[in-house]
Amino acid sequence: MRAGASGFLLKASPPEDLVAAIRAAHAGNALVEPKMTKRLLEEFARRPGQPPAGQLPDRFAELTEREVDVLHEVVRGASNAEIAERLYISETTVKTHVNHILSKLGVRDRIQAVVLAYDHGLVEPGGPRPSL
Repeated sequence: MRAGASGFLLKASPPEDLVAAIRAAHAGNALVEPKMTKRLLEEFARRPGQPPAGQLPDRFAELTEREVDVLHEVVRGASNAEIAERLYISETTVKTHVNHILSKLGVRDRIQAVVLAYDHGLVEPGGPRPSL
């Protein structure tokens, strides 16, 4: 993922999942096999050299409180519909927040945003939600 992959599928994934992944990558989105999401994120979180949670890059400071809420839901692997339901906002608003998050963080897709959040200690696997 750090090298620029836009997704991750298991070798045994059905052909329709492969087609969906290709379409997602072409649209600038990312797709990770649901069975692998937690394992993949935990692997990124275990990497050494993460700065302490209090020393986040300035670009995180640019996020609004609501964008941080949405980012945390994205980190959990929630879909736009799930985020909308959990935060009591429309899916269109979620999409707007996600686009702003990607722009402010300087990343191209949700996966890169999640990796950045883990790399900079914004979130930890299974840990409580830190504040900015």
